[in-house]
Amino acid sequence: MTYQQHYTLPTELLAQIAADGLEALPEMIRVLLNVAMQAERQQYLGVGPYERSLERRDQANGYKSKTVTTRVGDINVDVPQVRNGEFYPQSLEKGLRSERALTLALAEMYIQGVSTRKVAAITEQLCGKAISSSQVSQASAQLDDLLHKWRTRLLGQCPYVYLDARYEKVRVAGQVRDVAVLIAVGVTQAGKRQVLGVSISLSEAEVHWRTFLQSLVARGLGGVQLIISDAHPGLQAARQAVCGAIPWQRCQFHLQHNAQGYVPRQDLKAEVAADIRAIFNAPNRTEAETLLTKTIQKFAQSAAQLATWLETNIPEGLTVFSFPQSHGRLIRTTNGLERLNREIRRRTRVVSIFPNEASCLRLVSALLMETSDEWETGKAYLTFASN
Repeated sequence: MTYQQHYTLPTELLAQIAADGLEALPEMIRVLLNVAMQAERQQYLGVGPYERSLERRDQANGYKSKTVTTRVGDINVDVPQVRNGEFYPQSLEKGLRSERALTLALAEMYIQGVSTRKVAAITEQLCGKAISSSQVSQASAQLDDLLHKWRTRLLGQCPYVYLDARYEKVRVAGQVRDVAVLIAVGVTQAGKRQVLGVSISLSEAEVHWRTFLQSLVARGLGGVQLIISDAHPGLQAARQAVCGAIPWQRCQFHLQHNAQGYVPRQDLKAEVAADIRAIFNAPNRTEAETLLTKTIQKFAQSAAQLATWLETNIPEGLTVFSFPQSHGRLIRTTNGLERLNREIRRRTRVVSIFPNEASCLRLVSALLMETSDEWETGKAYLTFASN
């Protein structure tokens, strides 16, 4: 059964907005939130008002008053209720999240050196009132607490874990340094991706990766069947120390790229790339190893260093053949995490240089939390046979 429900702003509110402009914003937010929550409850019930249907999930049960704090003050909203008590409007949470997102943006403007006067002018245009430095400090503290809780939340079973690092320019002790942002992404038993953790360190040294991986284990990360990453020495040493018993898949994309550094002539590059691609695309490990042996023999004379490198490194990219073929395309590289890093870079590029590590961690954490929420509420990344 389909139905349509139309909600409109009251005429008196429209008149108030026309007369008072942005001063009417609190009332407008209250009405819009109430309208959105009403529509969401109707969608949850599965039928229109006063309709009878076997598809009805529940009965409406009035409203519960709730006061929410926004950047324009406290607003009283009417939260729709249902009889079984299992419904809660996500539109309310999304509305409050939008409030937090705007507060974050304003706080970051202060942090990045935008003058109080300019930010005040922007907030006056958006909200009809300026936000003070003390309010920004309070908002940042609340935000830091929220992000800290997210970064330290308990984890669960994740069969696949991807690890990678990116770099941001941060001012440390009066000098601009390239600071490593360590990121872990997992795939849960439900097949959903989630960002497991993020950490800021001065380098990808083994001690930093080891501390990061130990923190994931301490938070409950378990059931890991495969780790996918590049072969950075610091990460390698930490992985072996903390997760040495877990199989490792070296990113095939990075292997392909690294191999080009051992090709002695430009005219061989395309041929070498094609041969490595054929190994990775083999139907099974036996065939892949056969092709690898042939490739090593092929270049033993014309490119001896390449042949030695292939023999030592390519097998590290073949672990994927021990896992379900349907998962192969998604677990043989860290490309998904690379795309996430590019999105972070797109959002942090405007900052150029972070004034301190805390500011960098705050913004990156907020972006990762947002992405992780979207992944967990979206469709499955892959499917496990037991699901």
